[in-house]
Amino acid sequence: MKTDAVAKIELIDSSMRCFVFGLLGFVPFIGVPFGIAALCIGGRVRKRENECWNAARPYRIWGVIFGGVTCVFWAAAAVLIVYNSVTGYWNNDNSSYSD
Repeated sequence: MKTDAVAKIELIDSSMRCFVFGLLGFVPFIGVPFGIAALCIGGRVRKRENECWNAARPYRIWGVIFGGVTCVFWAAAAVLIVYNSVTGYWNNDNSSYSD
């Protein structure tokens, strides 16, 4: 059985991990899993905040914000890349430039 102090330490550690993963979500190409991890960790920490006070609550909040923003940003970037690839392929008229 965990003591109250151990539970608080784990809560603070998880909040800081959520914040770091949220920041790592901004890294191009590999940031998506970190953003998703920040959202997952933030949800688990929020459930446990009802049991005891979390001194690192602002870090959890910012981690979730960063994780959500990066997930939306990278999803939009992926959609734009795929859209431009498909429309560029289908709209290619194969005309050559002549001098």
